[in-house]
This record gives sequence, C-alpha cells and structure tokens, in this order.
Amino acid sequence: MKHLVILTGAGISAESGIKTFRDSGGLWEEYDVTEVATPMAWWKNQELVLRFYNERRRQLEKASPNDGHLGIASLEKKFMVTVITQNVDNLHERAGSTNILHLHGELTKARSTADPSLVYDIGYKDILKGDKCEKGSQLRPHIVWFGEAVPMMDEAAVITAEADIFVVVGSSLNVYPAAGLIQYAPSHASLWLIDPNDVDIPVSRHVEVIKQPASKGVALLTERLLAEI
Repeated sequence: MKHLVILTGAGISAESGIKTFRDSGGLWEEYDVTEVATPMAWWKNQELVLRFYNERRRQLEKASPNDGHLGIASLEKKFMVTVITQNVDNLHERAGSTNILHLHGELTKARSTADPSLVYDIGYKDILKGDKCEKGSQLRPHIVWFGEAVPMMDEAAVITAEADIFVVVGSSLNVYPAAGLIQYAPSHASLWLIDPNDVDIPVSRHVEVIKQPASKGVALLTERLLAEI
C-alpha cells in the first residue's frame, strides 16, 4: 500500500466557513494578528488573546467537515494516508482521518505556560484568566504563534521523506517552515497541488496542479490516483 502524505492549509477549512487572517490583509476575524497570535500579544493582553481563541473555538464547534476533508479520509481505504495540517481545527478528525499531525497546534487543547509538556483536552470550552495547570501557571491556547518554533516540524519532514505521493491541499505555501516540506519528498514521489489560486511552488520538480477548491480537487485527485493503482 502506497504512503500518501497530504499537507493541508487554510484553504480546505475555508470551505467549512473558517477564515484565515490572509482573507483580509493581516486581519483575522477583524483582529490584528499581532495583537492576538504572537508571544508579545500574550504577555501584553492575555484576556484579549484568550477571548479571541474562545471565539474561534465556538466558531469551530458550529463548523462541519466539507467534502475535501471527507474525501481525504476516504483515501485511507486504498492508501496509507498521513495528514500533516497547518490548521488548528479538528475537521480532519471529525471527517474520519486517523493519522494526523498538527504542525501549528490544536484549538481544542490548552497547555501550561510554565511547562509546554502539560497539554489538556478542553473541547470547545473557554480558557479564562485564572485557569491554571496543576503546577499553578496560567493555561494558554495550544497554538504555535507567529514567532514561535514549530516543534513538530522535524517529525513532519521525516514523514514527508517516506512519501510515495505528496499532495498539498489549500496551502499558499507562504508560511515557513511548513511551506518547505515539499522539498523533503523523495525523488520517486509524485507531487500534487490542489488550490484554486496561483501558487508559487518552492520546488523545481514537476508538480501536477489541480486548480480547484479542496472539495472538488480532492475528488479529482482520488479519481486520478485510483486510475493509477
């Protein structure tokens, strides 16, 4: 069974109604990202940051996986599928995908500000000022903010290096280090990109481009991959 590695970005979740800050020139749901998604923002105004992510969590609870998420999950019937996602939502899990690596954290989890290894499942509950871990430090969103290291990046690179097929879905390939993952795909792997927009692909190898939204693009990808089996 071939190893199919899929890197997903904000474009796939946009079809479920979840916006990104790139939709409106550096604003994320009308918030300046520098005020809500950086370590400096956290130390400047924890209540604002917590409120922002509490709102995102409530938005996520109302969202549903779309045909792109569902199509990726169904590929597990024919391939060994690993999803590497830049998204912090849980729509891949809810669609049925079973092997998911979250590069940028998870919205439905909180972690200790003092000990990053202390991570808690909170579902769609709010995190409030004064909510603390067992060591007594304030809980923060389990999110990799702009300016922070991406701890899962090394694992993602190892996974990509083992791919027989590497697919990018709904990513502008502008956010590093995630955008550089495609360069770790082995020379024998076929490379695919699904996105309705023009994307600058940071690799000199041939990439099959399906210029469609994720929901339609994943269906077309599935047809083409199954035809090659």
